[in-house]
Amino acid sequence: MEYKEDDYLMLSGIQHFKFCRRQWALIHIEQQWAENVHTVIGELMHKKVHDPMSKEKRKDTIIVRALPIASRKMGISGECDVVEFHRSETGVSIHGKVGTYDIIPIEYKRGEAKKEDCDRLQLAAQAMCLEEMLCCTIPIGYLYYGKTRRRSKVEIDTQLREKTIAMLTEMHQLYRTQHTPKVRRTKACNACSLKQLCLPVLCGTQSAAAYMQA
Repeated sequence: MEYKEDDYLMLSGIQHFKFCRRQWALIHIEQQWAENVHTVIGELMHKKVHDPMSKEKRKDTIIVRALPIASRKMGISGECDVVEFHRSETGVSIHGKVGTYDIIPIEYKRGEAKKEDCDRLQLAAQAMCLEEMLCCTIPIGYLYYGKTRRRSKVEIDTQLREKTIAMLTEMHQLYRTQHTPKVRRTKACNACSLKQLCLPVLCGTQSAAAYMQA
């Protein structure tokens, strides 16, 4: 199955979806957005990284920033913060470049490494887009965290790929039906920039029918 470009979802929405399906729907279906300190810090960090299609060469490594990517198979499009092309005898050919290269996507995040898979899923989706576009295999990528100022290596293994595909399938299903899920209240709701739009406290109360029955 291949998706039409009109049906593409934003790759960055994977992280929203993993964090909270309702948050993703409010942003990507209902087109609602609000800033808080966390979103502003994240935006400033990405602005420092992103210089659209900027290229830099360091010995046998080519560094490309804000590289546009897309996948017809997964129905997503977006940008890679950074993609490094490392000269390698076992790599793939790159148009306009001599030799062959291993390809490594790097995603920049504020804060520090998380226990949840949200960042790893987003990175896996980027790697899978690059694989489809460049006819290659990408076994690893890196997450760079602003708080620790260190890269965290991520294995793009079968399990992570399957989780990514399953999540994207669910995202497409919700988008087709234009359905905004109900909130599942957690402690994370307090830090969400959409708290005043989502109103998790009100959404968590019983329905009018249940109230009348009681």
